Amino acid sequence: MTYVVTENCIKCKYMDCVEVCPVDCFYEGANMLVIHPDECIDCGVCEPECPALAIKPDTEPELEAWLTLNLEYAQVWPNVTIKREAPADAKEWDGKPGKLEAHFSPEPGQGD
Repeated sequence: MTYVVTENCIKCKYMDCVEVCPVDCFYEGANMLVIHPDECIDCGVCEPECPALAIKPDTEPELEAWLTLNLEYAQVWPNVTIKREAPADAKEWDGKPGKLEAHFSPEPGQGD
């Protein structure tokens, strides 16, 4: 089992999760984070830290595509271990549907 970051992180990108991760398995894109599934130790400390409830265990149904996305981008985006401020409009985007198709960016983020 591993944890994956899902659609609600897009354009919210709260970073509370990165500072609690004991193995530094978060990677930063321009407008979301991902977890490297091969580095995640399944401790689960990140899941309750996410204000957007975007982190899920991969045992939940229908998360295969998110597991694939997390693995793909964790290999090309920079590692991030330091919490920074969320985007100013993060609360406005929290819970909006269709963010993957309309707003996902494959561009890397800042990283540490």
